Amino acid sequence: MLKKFFALALAVSFFAAVPASNSSAIPYAIDKNHSTIGFSVPILGGLSKVRGKFTDFDVQLAYDDADITKSTVSATIKAASIDTGIENRDKHLRTADFFDVEKYPEITFQSKRVEKKGNQLIAHGTFTMHGVSKEIALPFTITGKYKDPKDGDVSIGFSSKLMINRQDYGINWRHKDTPTFVGDEVEIELNIITRATANK
Repeated sequence: MLKKFFALALAVSFFAAVPASNSSAIPYAIDKNHSTIGFSVPILGGLSKVRGKFTDFDVQLAYDDADITKSTVSATIKAASIDTGIENRDKHLRTADFFDVEKYPEITFQSKRVEKKGNQLIAHGTFTMHGVSKEIALPFTITGKYKDPKDGDVSIGFSSKLMINRQDYGINWRHKDTPTFVGDEVEIELNIITRATANK
């Protein structure tokens, strides 16, 4: 059920390598304690939703406010860290029916280019989940910036929402009695904040 979200990203999640050539982009460390890589999956055609998140992830971000195209983002998510709040369900999600975490321990995203369209930023790159890699466009917005009055360090907030289809990544499990119980379309929601000391 979680197939979709796992995203990246999100994202988004979601960021590993920052090309050295982007020297003008400032590297930012992620505040994991206040960042979330989450998802939701419809149940019985939308009668309800199951929400969850991944608790173990790493994001690397290089951001150039003057030239967005020099920004980069990469993410690595540990699939086994999936958490929907129900232990038995999470155990099932880790099996070969869903994420098969022993065979495919990581979900990753690596940007190839970043562009700006209006007030929105879009990271184009490769998303890999369950052994399947696809090119995706990850839209995100800057939710705000905070400048520490003591030392001038800046924290930046980013958010993103993306729909993916779990079937596209080979996650095809169906409930034997109610095949439509778990939906195919998964919404991934990323809320990422950088640490104020990251740009030193």
